[in-house]
Amino acid sequence: MQVWEGVILAMQQLRSERLKSFFSLIGVILGVMFLIVVVTIIEGLDRYVREEVTSQVFGISTVTLRRWPEVDINTDEERWRSRMRAPRLRYEDAEAIRAQLTIPARIAIQSNSGGTAVADNGRTATGVQLIGASPEIFPVRNLKIDRGRAFTGQEATAGTPVLVLGFETSEVLFEDLDPIGHTVRLRGFPYRVIGVLEERGSLFGMSLDNFAVAPHQSPIQAVLNPPGIVDEVIIQTVNPDRLLEAQMEAEGIMRTRRLLRPSETNNFALETADDAISFWDNISRILFTALPGLVAISLVVGGIVIMNIMLVSVMERTREIGVRKALGARRRDILTQVLIESATLSTVGAIFGVLAGIGIATLVASFSPMPAAVSLKWVALGVGLGLSVGIVAGVYPAAQASKLDPVDALRYE
Repeated sequence: MQVWEGVILAMQQLRSERLKSFFSLIGVILGVMFLIVVVTIIEGLDRYVREEVTSQVFGISTVTLRRWPEVDINTDEERWRSRMRAPRLRYEDAEAIRAQLTIPARIAIQSNSGGTAVADNGRTATGVQLIGASPEIFPVRNLKIDRGRAFTGQEATAGTPVLVLGFETSEVLFEDLDPIGHTVRLRGFPYRVIGVLEERGSLFGMSLDNFAVAPHQSPIQAVLNPPGIVDEVIIQTVNPDRLLEAQMEAEGIMRTRRLLRPSETNNFALETADDAISFWDNISRILFTALPGLVAISLVVGGIVIMNIMLVSVMERTREIGVRKALGARRRDILTQVLIESATLSTVGAIFGVLAGIGIATLVASFSPMPAAVSLKWVALGVGLGLSVGIVAGVYPAAQASKLDPVDALRYE
């Protein structure tokens, strides 16, 4: 029995009995479609989190010193109370790290709050992220200037009330006007606009451009934190390979400043971008672990339906099988024929499932902030699963067909 002949017979069955074939393949189509949709969205999210979130939010090759971790989903009440007792970071901590760190690195400080920005033309921007930072924040966070300039070290040290606007904030406040030289009030304090940043887009549908950056020691410090307090100290190593060394050195410097004994745990947090997005690793691991079970349910149902359809097909072609055996076909030939037909039917269903899954994932990516990335390995897996289901589902019908007695089969009405 030639393989190609079995494929042709299966395709003829698909064409002659379209509705029955569709319903027989619906389980495989849905199972493979679900697989492709979920894994493409998860992989797209994974790529998005690791590339966009890392560069846009945390910066590249950075370790961040905070009072407590930015993300921790395993916080119980006792741990929360311990964090609240932790000392806050001070400007002197950043200066100590800057002076004592032996690994070449940029040291930036940053504090955040929310508020409203009011321009001298009367326009108002709401929900603005107010940032007080040192000049190093621009290269560390990869904030690129579109118009004007960033503030200098001298302006930062002197606490000059100058301001760099995010792209969206600038558009809301000044529309088509050039904002350079205009005055913007933050919490009642006037600042002179000296720069506008390039547009960065959005992250999961949230704008990355609605913010304003002023020197940390300018009047903005009064609305961010008590005097001398900072939210974050960010360390960006010149050599990315030495980031772990910088993290260990910074930890030693802080433990010395906090007078911590060797047996005492840190009362501060040092995080890299990988640490901060570790929660996503846990979520994606759970999703990829649960996925096979969910897909298996649809594929098992699809396999059972295909097996029943093939049993009906064998019954309808009993006389044909009898003729083949009478002309010298062996049991192996009949077995192979039915298996090939079953595998072909299931593979066709898997291909339709792959196409439907890619289409749905593309629509999701087009009409929502949810990204999607189609991987060839998952496409191959989907088709492979369809082929495997067809082979397994065809074993019993093929065995039944191969056992038919040629004389009884020829008499079958």
